[in-house]
Amino acid sequence: MPLNKPHLTLNNSTQFIEGWYWVLPSKELKIGMVKAVTLLGKNLAIYRGFSGQVVAIDAYCPHMGAHLAEGKVDGDGIRCFFHNWKYDAEGICVDIPSLEKPLPVCIKTWHTAEQYGIIWVWVGAQKPHSLPFVPELEQVDCDYILGTRFIKNCHPNVLLINAIDAHHFNTVHNLPLQIVFDSKELNSNAINFSNTTRGGDNSWLIRLIRPLYQKEVTYSMCYWYGSTGTVTLGPDFLHFYIVFALRMIEGGKTEGQTILITPKRHGCLGWGVNRGLLWLTQQVGNYFAKGDTQVFQTIQFDLKTPTKADRSILEFIQHVNRQKALTWQTWENVENLENSETNYPPTSLLP
Repeated sequence: MPLNKPHLTLNNSTQFIEGWYWVLPSKELKIGMVKAVTLLGKNLAIYRGFSGQVVAIDAYCPHMGAHLAEGKVDGDGIRCFFHNWKYDAEGICVDIPSLEKPLPVCIKTWHTAEQYGIIWVWVGAQKPHSLPFVPELEQVDCDYILGTRFIKNCHPNVLLINAIDAHHFNTVHNLPLQIVFDSKELNSNAINFSNTTRGGDNSWLIRLIRPLYQKEVTYSMCYWYGSTGTVTLGPDFLHFYIVFALRMIEGGKTEGQTILITPKRHGCLGWGVNRGLLWLTQQVGNYFAKGDTQVFQTIQFDLKTPTKADRSILEFIQHVNRQKALTWQTWENVENLENSETNYPPTSLLP
């Protein structure tokens, strides 16, 4: 019996994929600072201990329910404002001022990491998998700046699909090319799409820049946990790298943060070159984002009539629906539903 579409993870406002999610820029959390954060429906307190360690902890003190973000950082632990109970970086209660010995009480903490100037939280019960990264820059020392922070009136999955929607590059961005994407799963939580292009012989612009693109692959997109995308584009001698870190917010909408990246170049000249390249990268990202903004305010995504040009989108849908899902707010496991992706046509049925 076919499964109902609400069970699917893709474009579902009630569940999401277990994985790493961006929380806030590292520079916004100084040593000794604590902030209240709502991530995927769950309230957290996130703080930076005196050693520099970032800790994410469930928000409410189990004593009387006070929000821990109203408290203060003490060493690498945190004290509740209401009665001064202290919890260490593992969430274990280590001090209750009114008692000689603390009660056996603990609060759930979540794995954190910092990369590309962003604090990330691992949302899930099992051991964390890889942080999102640009595949071409996996072992490369990089410079980066944070770009635009935005909210879109659609689900993060729908926003990411746009980058592998081959035909929209012709209709929205007026590129006179036929674009075909090839996919490769890096692991169960990451899938990479790279393109080959054909045509464009009637465009003077394409004829002018084609010598700069001797390699077939000129654009690639890697998706992590269905929520973070890394883009690589540009001519053979100069690639631009953009990370779109996304998270679902109330109502199935998207809050996102762009990160602009370039390989580190040393010395004063290298520093100046990189500042210019990062600025240029932001302009490239803004150009492609501008044309799609109107669509994201009104779209009601439901792919019922796929065409051959939508093959990469169907592959992404199936990749998302195969991953482990958690429920909004509770972060509890969603029962794995066998072959749930069959609510969308398999790629083998495309013309």
